[in-house]
Amino acid sequence: MVVGILDVDLCGPSIPRMLCVEKPEVHQCDAGWVPVYADPQQQLAIMSIGFLLEDSDEAVIWRGPKKTALIGQFVSDVAWGELDVLLVDTPPGTSDEHLAVLENLRKHRVDGAVLVTTPQAVSTGDVRREITFCKKTAVKILGIVENMSGFVCPHCSAIEPHCTSHPFCLNTCTDCVCAGSVPLDPLLTATLEEGQDFLQAFPESSTYTAISQIVNTLLSSLDA
Repeated sequence: MVVGILDVDLCGPSIPRMLCVEKPEVHQCDAGWVPVYADPQQQLAIMSIGFLLEDSDEAVIWRGPKKTALIGQFVSDVAWGELDVLLVDTPPGTSDEHLAVLENLRKHRVDGAVLVTTPQAVSTGDVRREITFCKKTAVKILGIVENMSGFVCPHCSAIEPHCTSHPFCLNTCTDCVCAGSVPLDPLLTATLEEGQDFLQAFPESSTYTAISQIVNTLLSSLDA
């Protein structure tokens, strides 16, 4: 499967750091910008504003029209090639970035949105507004993912919940599928910080199982 990741969190691009592709040179070809590949087989293509900044600590202070223009370029002027899936990583909320992505992808097929929350009521409140946004813009919700749902003990690997979880309540009252939960795992945190592949490094972990279940649920939602 060939996957593209479009990072439109313009003010806080984190995808390059997490996938260990922080300082590549973005080249151009006849079809436009060439995405950065995270693997030798070129099965994971990435485009992010993080690749265009001279200093990773540089702040992006842009108004809406400039953000919209760049997102349009990322969608239409990047030589993505033949992709099986294009994942778009957006910032929290329902802002210019979300509207720009939808406007530029309307001519393509938008399969749906995956909403990510944490267990706290403040976070699930934000997700309720995102659900309303999806309904108003006719975007199918593929599922809700609960991040940091508990803590994985580094000694025994048991998962301990750290507070009351609300996403399953969202599932009940909004008719949205809860795709699964990802615990706060020190091993996952460390591999993301170092740009390593957690799934290859720790295939026996409970977090690996949780992520695999989420992937299978979302793929089933795509086929539905």
